[in-house]
Amino acid sequence: MPLPQEFHDIARRVNNWGRWGPDDEIGTLNLITGDVVRAAAATVRSGLRIPLALPLQQDGVQTGAIPGRVNPLHTMVAINHEMFGPDTVATSDDAVTMGLQAATHWDGLSHVSHSGRLYNGRPAGTVTAHAGATALGIEKVPSVVTRGVLLDVARVRAGGGDQPLDGAHAVTPEDLAAAEELAGTAVRAGDVVLVRTGQLRRYLAGDKQGYAFPSPGLSVRAPEWFHARDVAAVATDTLTFEIFPPEIEDLWLPVHALHLVEMGMLQGQNWNLEELSAACAAERRYAFLLSAVAEPFTGGTGAPVAPVAVL
Repeated sequence: MPLPQEFHDIARRVNNWGRWGPDDEIGTLNLITGDVVRAAAATVRSGLRIPLALPLQQDGVQTGAIPGRVNPLHTMVAINHEMFGPDTVATSDDAVTMGLQAATHWDGLSHVSHSGRLYNGRPAGTVTAHAGATALGIEKVPSVVTRGVLLDVARVRAGGGDQPLDGAHAVTPEDLAAAEELAGTAVRAGDVVLVRTGQLRRYLAGDKQGYAFPSPGLSVRAPEWFHARDVAAVATDTLTFEIFPPEIEDLWLPVHALHLVEMGMLQGQNWNLEELSAACAAERRYAFLLSAVAEPFTGGTGAPVAPVAVL
């Protein structure tokens, strides 16, 4: 089924193709300048470091619904092996097989195409079976260190309480604006925005299927809000990033396509924002230094990340 005109109208308004030149492969990460990083460093006051990644484990968030996106399979390949004879130094080694987007991760710009194109007009065929993403690979992503802003939509919708959003809730620009008001700081160019729905609490409570479906998430209207503010990247605490099932019937993953293809903007999923939410509420400040460097897998369409917020 062809993409509806509503999608194409939004795509035209948020499109960044050519904005940073015809050969650009990092999109909105161009907005993280030296000045932006210096300003981000100035947000650190207490030095509190809050990890935002889920553990990489075999009983992880993946349910098997997406073929090949397997939870980590951890294998020991050496256990206390004395390489140079008895009573010498011994080593243990291990190996892992996993989907690059198994747990907390960034989706790279090669992860999604539509109408035969990737970001900046590159052909979707540049993603190949043997080499992976021959353009727009996750290894092209520079170190993501910038100001992070938590938009705690769950806390705002709960009236200052702490309840997850309903599974049918699409996070709108109005929700984002209300969370920005709670944050007490305007989202600005080069920021990474973390949108909390509270959905991850279902997974942390042991309900993996309830975490996956149905899920609140970003509305198809949200990309224009991020585009207007020149946001560098967005991450959420959900498996699907955008609302699932979709808010517009038969329009699957439109926010993926608008962010990754049209805007050239990284998006993160399965970020654990629970401890951060509590810390931000306690300190009454929602901006912080964020380090979220992707593992540089050559040709990868995404990569695991272990983000840290420094307050």
